[in-house]
Amino acid sequence: MLSINRAIKRSNCFHESGGKNPCHMSSNPYMIMFGITEIVFSQIPDFDQIWWLSIVASVMSFTYSSIGLGLGIAKVVDTGAFKGSLTGISIGTVTQTQKIWRSFQALGDIAFAYSYSIILIEIQDTMKSPASEPEAKTMKKATLISIGVTTAFYMLCGCMGYAAFGDLAPGNLLTGFGFYNPFWLLDIANAAVVVHLVGAYQVYCQPLFAFIEKWAAARWPESTKIKIPAPGPGYNLN
Repeated sequence: MLSINRAIKRSNCFHESGGKNPCHMSSNPYMIMFGITEIVFSQIPDFDQIWWLSIVASVMSFTYSSIGLGLGIAKVVDTGAFKGSLTGISIGTVTQTQKIWRSFQALGDIAFAYSYSIILIEIQDTMKSPASEPEAKTMKKATLISIGVTTAFYMLCGCMGYAAFGDLAPGNLLTGFGFYNPFWLLDIANAAVVVHLVGAYQVYCQPLFAFIEKWAAARWPESTKIKIPAPGPGYNLN
């Protein structure tokens, strides 16, 4: 998230300087902004249950994935060749130990890419299903479709990114500056990632907040509620 905000700034800086300025940026302002934003959003009751949040996330996800995939394909067409090999990065560019370690890191990245399973029940709670069909059946269909589409995009982006840059492929096509131009398209892609992650953070965290609040209420039932003054009804803390 922080690297994405910085990437937008650096992308514009590279464009303005013609690639001559290394454009080193501090992450601190973006860390502060992200923290403040998430604190504000965390005060919105049931923010993670908003029905249109999933639609926005899906649109943003398709936006930056499509841009990354398109840029990878364009790079391959421009060079006229597929770089890299079926066995991955060459020994020499990295040591054998580094290659093994990175392979295990890649497995972790793949697992993290499907971490939505942690909040699968929360997703099911927000899903609308026909009256004649149980939620679990609808959820199963939705999960199969979403995993299939997501996997296809992940594989295409990964393979085309590697085909475009070979052993020099950056860890992230959008923030690792495998591409510099068109800078405005990269800005759109990175902005889409920001919008996606701001909402996604709440989707992951609010169920955790609810669990902690429920546990605290059960653990200390006699505790006095603290009223936090705020516009509207205000908020209660146990």
